[in-house]
Amino acid sequence: MSELMFPGAAPHAGGGPDNADNLIVETTTQRFRADVIDASMEVPVLVDFWAPWCGPCRQLTPTLEKAVRAAKGRVKLAKMNIDEHPEIAGQLQVQSIPTVYVFSKGQPVDG
Repeated sequence: MSELMFPGAAPHAGGGPDNADNLIVETTTQRFRADVIDASMEVPVLVDFWAPWCGPCRQLTPTLEKAVRAAKGRVKLAKMNIDEHPEIAGQLQVQSIPTVYVFSKGQPVDG
């Protein structure tokens, strides 16, 4: 699925400036493969689809960040601003935000 879903996605080696351990990253369409698909082969990755204007998103994101930090490497978080990077949200049929997906072994978990 990842080959069809994210062709040409560029690898990404680093995390966001707020996260030296790469537990929490701001991902993009270009980095989605590395930040989510590849990373989920080792540990589950939560993908937080959000937008700056979304009040509920601003409430949920800090809670997700706190939970991921508390998990100490057993899970990662990739945050995707759908205003700046709508392609992946469209492919995953995100209809409203906030929306959180979990990826494991390179695939979205159906739950």
